[in-house]
Amino acid sequence: MTWALLGLGLVLVIEGLALALAPSRLEQVLALLAALGRDRRRLVGLISVALGTGLIWLARHLLA
Repeated sequence: MTWALLGLGLVLVIEGLALALAPSRLEQVLALLAALGRDRRRLVGLISVALGTGLIWLARHLLA
């Protein structure tokens, strides 16, 4: 449960920084994502999940 709260907190910090520091750039990125087809967005999401899982695995094994 602690890891889930830590992960959620980190996501909120990163999202908050993006909104606070570069709101117009974030709008451009969202427009780019909206222009992609559904299959492309799904692929981007799956790649993000795979990369995130890999980073978590790497961090857990480097810290252990």
